[in-house]
Amino acid sequence: MQLAQVEGVLERITYANEETGYTVARVDTGRGANDLLTVVGALLGAQVGESLRLFGRWGSHPQYGRQFTVENYTTVLPATVQGIQRYLGSGLIKGIGPRFAERIVERFGVETLEVIENEPKRLIEVPGLGPKRTKMIAAAWEEQKSIKEVMVFLQSVGVSTSLAVRIYKQYADASIGVVKNQPYRLAADVWGIGFLTADRIAQAVGIPHDSPERVKAGLQYALSQSTDQGHCYLPEERLIADGVKLLQVDVGLVIDCLAELVAAEGVVRERLPGGDGQEVTAVYLVPFHRAEISLAGQLLRLLRADEDRLPWFRGVDWPAALGWLAKRTGAELAPEQEQSVRLALTEKVAVLTGGPGCGKSFTVKSIVQLALAKRAKVVLAAPTGRAAKRLAELTGAEACTVHRLLELKPGGDAAYDRDRPLDADLVVVDEASMLDLILANKLVKAVAPGAHLLFVGDVDQLPSVGAGEVLRDLLSAGSPIPSVRLTRIFRQAQQSGVVVNAHRINEGLPPLTDGLPDFFLFAEDDAERAAGLTVDVVARRIPQRFGLDARRDVQVLAPMNRGPAGAGALNTLLQSAVTPAREGLPERRFGGRTFRVGDKVTQIRNNYEKGRSGVFNGTVGVVTSLSVDDQRLTVMTDEDEEVPYDFDELDELAHAYAVTIHRSQGSEYPAVVIPVTTSAWTMLQRNLLYTAVTRAKKLVVLVGSRKAIGQAVRAVSAGRRHSALDHRLAAGRGSGGTVRPEVVLT
Repeated sequence: MQLAQVEGVLERITYANEETGYTVARVDTGRGANDLLTVVGALLGAQVGESLRLFGRWGSHPQYGRQFTVENYTTVLPATVQGIQRYLGSGLIKGIGPRFAERIVERFGVETLEVIENEPKRLIEVPGLGPKRTKMIAAAWEEQKSIKEVMVFLQSVGVSTSLAVRIYKQYADASIGVVKNQPYRLAADVWGIGFLTADRIAQAVGIPHDSPERVKAGLQYALSQSTDQGHCYLPEERLIADGVKLLQVDVGLVIDCLAELVAAEGVVRERLPGGDGQEVTAVYLVPFHRAEISLAGQLLRLLRADEDRLPWFRGVDWPAALGWLAKRTGAELAPEQEQSVRLALTEKVAVLTGGPGCGKSFTVKSIVQLALAKRAKVVLAAPTGRAAKRLAELTGAEACTVHRLLELKPGGDAAYDRDRPLDADLVVVDEASMLDLILANKLVKAVAPGAHLLFVGDVDQLPSVGAGEVLRDLLSAGSPIPSVRLTRIFRQAQQSGVVVNAHRINEGLPPLTDGLPDFFLFAEDDAERAAGLTVDVVARRIPQRFGLDARRDVQVLAPMNRGPAGAGALNTLLQSAVTPAREGLPERRFGGRTFRVGDKVTQIRNNYEKGRSGVFNGTVGVVTSLSVDDQRLTVMTDEDEEVPYDFDELDELAHAYAVTIHRSQGSEYPAVVIPVTTSAWTMLQRNLLYTAVTRAKKLVVLVGSRKAIGQAVRAVSAGRRHSALDHRLAAGRGSGGTVRPEVVLT
């Protein structure tokens, strides 16, 4: 059946799903702004103001009436003065916004696009357009032309416009050749394109279903997916089974292709002890295998170093030192804290763990003060900007993120490593439960022999977002790393409902929700109504009752991103309540999101090129300016840095009025609101709820059903991640020198 064709100008996007590309939009087909056509389908990437030629089928919706379902589309240049002005004013061409579009069209009329195409220097005739902006417009026009040519081909093989832009940025004029001949490269090279998208493209350009290239790419994708789920490796049998299911090919072909990958050093295969006492054949992606071996070796090297950069504490008069410390801080250390201080200052590597209210923070402050009193060089770091700020406030010393400390460069290489170690006698890393295998390895490599390294964190919280369970492995039974676990809740902390309930949850007991001044439950069984109630609590009730700012002081932490009470839906609702659209104020729609000045946002990928020295996944900030003319917005991050984003970089930002609990690790907020509904049933686990509650300094509000909260408290995380760091540490314990016995205090 032949597709119908419609032409018109994209007036507004009502809905866009960035994962599927499904879009609902309104198009002006020339019948007037009050008679717009509803179009649905694959329109992701099309911009408001563009003239489109749509191919698809007519249909009718029972609620919304006549509509056009789009199969594919192309952009066309407008021919009327009004169309040209709207096209240029839409923000498609960098340097031109509505104001300059009006001036340019006023000067050149219907010849405007021809002037930009063939005589761009004439743009200087327009009032307010200087040589710099004219040059920018000409360059942006040429780039758009090149992108459009590539897009014509990419759309023919099912690639959305937004992905086509990324492909063009990566390969430029080579884009079509790469897509035709090496489509699986896209999954490795282009952020946002995984194996499944690359596989669809490969099929469209004629790559056979049983091609060894496809099978090997699929196996590497399966391993990559497993690292996203926290595993450092997969057992070979599971990888083969996952490969057969994913690729729908014979098991023999998968086994052969896996062998080829091993032979070509694309993956590493190693026999390791399994959890049931039996050996397992582990298959690693190369970077994770190298990092695991390196991290274990570097920790053992530090632990056994002959040098000691804190030699004063080997023979110190501890009663005198601790007495001096008590006068300085105005408080005495409990016995467990005293042991922690001694351990950190006499052992080369140590771990301090414990829950909220158990004195970890005061212990760290004491360790730092004693080290500074001896003029030691102390370096403090944490995985996130918020955690680093808190560490600096706590200790009175400078602190930064681990990324900043190591000065990570494009590609992920660090300025500091074994050959150029940090100039530090004591390195303290807070929120160490967040450290994944790759980052922990980079950090430990940068610690000089003889320096002391202290990991501080709560091992009962969620493990890192990235692969590994580093803190848990350091504390494992066979680990040679000395450790202290603080368990006594101090009297002051016992008055806090937040602290008391965090410990109750960790012990498998339901939180107390009646009669507490800082811990509340708003019961609501329906997930959609719970979402609405969450917004009301954030935007109205907490500000009215506690005087807290809804955007700055309150954070919504959701168990998952999807669902009616997930972070995605809540961000849309919270933005409308906290930062609504206002007449005359600029905003920018990108995919399914609209960005406004005042928006709370978060970076969702590492970008080593942005800012002074990179902006990293999880960095939070507020949009402070937005210019349609310059096609740019600026974010003030939680590290007090202003970072500009061009509009075509907005796929790196997401709204952060609500974030998943996983993404909140390492951060602390005056108040947290946690929607806990049965719609997130599969995610509800004890360490998830515990982590969310421990993010609050003053106030926790649960919104949702008692049944869902009960499930979260009862459900213990199912099994360990596939990691062999504990095995490698234990295996190295008895060789290569003397290791002091571990000190475990409860």
